[in-house]
Amino acid sequence: MLTIQETSRLLRSFDNILILTHLRPDGDTVGSAAALCAGLRALGKTAYLLPNPELTDTTAPYFRPYAAPEGFRPDRVISTDIAATALFPENARPYAGRVDLAVDHHPSFEYFGAANYVRPSAAATGEIIYDILADLGPITAEMALPLYVAIATDCGCFAYSNTTSHTHAVTAALLRTGIDIRNVNKTFFRTKSRKRLALEAAMLSGVEYHDQERLAVLAVPLSLMERIQATETDAEDISALGAQIGGVDCAVTMRELHLNVWKFSLRTGPRVNATKVCALLGGGGHAAAAGCTIEAPLEEAKRKMLEAIAQVVPDFTL
Repeated sequence: MLTIQETSRLLRSFDNILILTHLRPDGDTVGSAAALCAGLRALGKTAYLLPNPELTDTTAPYFRPYAAPEGFRPDRVISTDIAATALFPENARPYAGRVDLAVDHHPSFEYFGAANYVRPSAAATGEIIYDILADLGPITAEMALPLYVAIATDCGCFAYSNTTSHTHAVTAALLRTGIDIRNVNKTFFRTKSRKRLALEAAMLSGVEYHDQERLAVLAVPLSLMERIQATETDAEDISALGAQIGGVDCAVTMRELHLNVWKFSLRTGPRVNATKVCALLGGGGHAAAAGCTIEAPLEEAKRKMLEAIAQVVPDFTL
C-alpha cells in the first residue's frame, strides 16, 4: 500500500481527473471528494466530481461547485470513501475497472484501485485527504470547509468512539484557516425537519427489542416514507437514532430501498462487531458502524440479520 508521500507524488502526476463518491452519499464521501478536487485544482489540475444522483440537500452545496460537465472524459479516476465497487452509483459503474487511486478508511476495503491508500484507524476518509493535501501544499479555506464536513459527520461531531487525538489535531488545523463551522454544525447536528421528527416518532413507536433489550430493530418501509412524504434529506443518517436508546448497544436500522430490498445499518458498542455481522451478509464497514443489503420480505430480512448477529455474539439471546 502507498504512503501519504507516495500518494501525493502520484497525484502530482495525474491530470484530467474524475473523482467518485459512493451510493447514498454522506458527508465524508462528499467532503473528501470536494476537498481533494479543490486541492488538485490548486495545483493547476483539471479535476471534477462525477455527479451523484442521490445527493441530499445538506451535502449538495459542497458538491455542486465541482460537478463534472456532461461529456467530460477523464484520463484518471479516483474514489474517495468507497469500500467496494458494489457501492458505486449506477453512473460510476463504467469506471469500476479503471480506478487509478482509491482512498478509504473502512476495514472492509476491497483494494480495487490500481493504487490504494487505506487507513482503518482514521475516523473519516477526510482525515486521510487532509494528510495528503497537507503534503501537496497549503490547506486553504476552500479545502478546509468540506474536510470539516467529512470529519465531523463521520465521527458524530466528535462524539463517536472513532474520534482520536489525530481527529482533533486535524480539525484544529482546519479551524485555523478561518472557516465558519457554525452553519455546518447547525445543519448537520442541530436541525431536524418536521418530516424527520415524524419519521423518528414512527420508527420509535414500532421499535422491537431483542437480546435482553440490548438490541433494537427500527424499520423504515417504503410505505412509511410515502405516508410522511419524507425525502432523502429527511432520512439522512437515520441509523443514528436507535443508538440513542438507553440500554441498547446494538441498533439495527432497516430501510426499504425498493420493494423487499432492505438496507441494514448497524451501530454497535464493543460487544457486537458490526463489520463481522454485516460481512456474513455481503456487507462491511467498521467495528461500530457497518451495513449490508438483504433482498427479502421484512420478517425474513430481519430474521437473517438476527441470525447473523447470533453467529458473532456469543451471549446473544432472542
